[in-house]
Amino acid sequence: MLLRTSPTSPFVRKVRLAADWLNIPLELKPADTADSSDSLRLENPLGKVPVLITDDGETCFDSRVILAHLDQVAGGGRILPADPKARLAAMRLEALADGLMDAGILVLYETRFRPEDRHEPRWLDHQKGKMDRAVDALEHNPPRADDMTVGTIAVACALGFLDFRFGGRWRESHPRLAAFQDAFAARCPAFADTAPRA
Repeated sequence: MLLRTSPTSPFVRKVRLAADWLNIPLELKPADTADSSDSLRLENPLGKVPVLITDDGETCFDSRVILAHLDQVAGGGRILPADPKARLAAMRLEALADGLMDAGILVLYETRFRPEDRHEPRWLDHQKGKMDRAVDALEHNPPRADDMTVGTIAVACALGFLDFRFGGRWRESHPRLAAFQDAFAARCPAFADTAPRA
């Protein structure tokens, strides 16, 4: 299977970690989301990564759909629990982590694509509030690093994204979450291998 990638996308990292954990080989093909001639826009009309192209030519996007597909390819119940209650908990955790990453990306775009004198403080505060509440909620009820699910993978990638893009400032005031991140990284060697590089 082929994965359209970007070297700094935390959502691509989610897919790569899941595939590695499930022993599913992926061929990586970089995509340029800003290039209208890139075939990415044919593979995903939204023009976003990641996109998984299966061996029979089907496309899967976004990262949540791809992780569910990879779990199915691996026989099911590996990272997406079969038990309904556990499945819902893993999916809810994944949604929280994905929302944290989405808000962080919106903060980056506001500061990257607008001159500083045109930044919208209310918009930035709104997105930063989402990020702060998500990290606080995770600190209050941190995931277990020994429970490899779509949720724990997403949380690890979200925290890695905060380390990479926001200087890891969350760590000092969230010790339980930092302990989760360190334990996850120790358990999953691919976490270091997939770390974004500027």
